[in-house]
Amino acid sequence: MIVQQLRGLEKALARVPPLRMLKALPETGGFAIRTLVRQRTSRLPDGLPDTRLTPSLLAHVALDEAILTAAMGPDRFPRRADYERVGAELAAARELFDRRGWLGDPRSYHSDPPPLTHVQVGGGWAHRLRYERLVWESGFEPRAEEPGADRWLGYQSNRLAGAWMLRHPGDEPRPWLVCLHGFGMGYAFMDFPAFHAAHLHRDLGLNLIGPTLPLHGRRKVARMSGDQFLGFDLVNTVHGLAQAVWDVRRVLGWLREVQAAPAIGLYGVSLGAYTAALVAGFEPDLALVLAGIPVSDFPSMFRSQSPLPIARRAVEHGILGGPAEDVHRVVSPLTIEPAVPLERRFIFAGLADRMSHPRQAHALWQHWGRPRIRWYPGNHVGYLWSSTVTAFVDEVLVGSDLARPGDSVQRERVPADG
Repeated sequence: MIVQQLRGLEKALARVPPLRMLKALPETGGFAIRTLVRQRTSRLPDGLPDTRLTPSLLAHVALDEAILTAAMGPDRFPRRADYERVGAELAAARELFDRRGWLGDPRSYHSDPPPLTHVQVGGGWAHRLRYERLVWESGFEPRAEEPGADRWLGYQSNRLAGAWMLRHPGDEPRPWLVCLHGFGMGYAFMDFPAFHAAHLHRDLGLNLIGPTLPLHGRRKVARMSGDQFLGFDLVNTVHGLAQAVWDVRRVLGWLREVQAAPAIGLYGVSLGAYTAALVAGFEPDLALVLAGIPVSDFPSMFRSQSPLPIARRAVEHGILGGPAEDVHRVVSPLTIEPAVPLERRFIFAGLADRMSHPRQAHALWQHWGRPRIRWYPGNHVGYLWSSTVTAFVDEVLVGSDLARPGDSVQRERVPADG
C-alpha cells in the first residue's frame, strides 16, 4: 500500500515540470560520485580526457540534467500500443534492409539527389543581421516498401525545404560554410547565436548558409520544432536523417553550380554534427567537416536517456538490443567511412555534456581515424561561452583556407530596431 502511494506521488510530481527538474540534483550528485570512483578504480578510454570536478562543471551538469528531466514528461512516454507498433516496424525494416543489402553496405541505402535548380528567395532580419530566406521542394521520398513511409509522406509541411543565407555583396567569389543546426532549432534567430554567425560572416569574411533539417523550423508538424524527428518512432529518425543528407547534398550542389563556390566547409552542432558526419561519407571535396558536440549513435543515446522502465520495455518488445541498432546502420556515421580526408575532419565536445555524452564524440573520433579534437569543461551548450572552442573553430576555419581573418568586409547599416 505504501509503495503504491509513493509511486502515485512520484507520478504526480513528474507531471509538474518545475518539480520534475528537481531530479537534476541527485543526477548531478550521481555524476560526481561516478566520476570520483572511476578516477580511483579505472582508466578512461584512450583519447578521452579525465574530468576535473569543479563547482562550475557541476553547475553545467545540473543544467543539462534539468533540461533532460523537464523534457521527459509523462505525456511523452510511449504507451503499450506504441511498443508493439514500433517493434513491428523495426522488425520489418530490419528484414527489408537486410534483404536489399543495405545493412552490409549502408551507403547503398542513399540515392544521389538531383540538382537543385528552382529556389524561391525571400528575406528577413535576426540579431541585427539581414539574411536571405530560401525555399524549395525537397523531393525526398522514402521507398514505398519501407515501414513508416506513408506516415513520413503525410508530413506535408516537411516537403518544402528551406535555408537562411548570409551572403556578401559583390562578384568576388568567397568560400561558403554550411551550418547545420541542432535539435529543436531551425530558425535564424536561434541558429545565428549557435554558430556565432555575425563573427563568421563579418569578421572572417565567410558566406553562410543554414539548411533547415527535416521537421524543424517552418517544416515542423508539431508544437515543438523537430518533435517527430527524434522520439519513440525510431523509424522516423531513419527517414529524417536520410532526408537531411539528401537536402544538404542538394544545397552543396547548388553552391557549387549556381553560386560558383570556390570552397565549401560543413559545420554542424549536436544533431547537425551527426548530419555533417553522415554527409562527409558522400562529399569528398569538402574543405572541412567540423562536428561540434556530436551525437553519433541514436539507439545508445535513447537507451541512456530513457527512464529505466521504458528502456527495459523497449528491449522486451524487440526495439533496443538489436533491431533499432541494425536498422540505424544505414544512417549511422559510425558505419559509413568518411570520404573527406583525415586532415579535414575536426571535432569539439564537452566533458560535462549530459545530452550528447562524451562517449558519443569519442566514438566518432575513433571511427574518423582520430582527427584533431578539442575538449572543453562544459555541458551541451557550454561551447557557446567557451573561448577554447571559439579559438578552435577560428583556427580550423583559417587553417583550412576558408576564413580570412582581418578581412575588410563591407557592412550594411542596420536600423536601431533591427
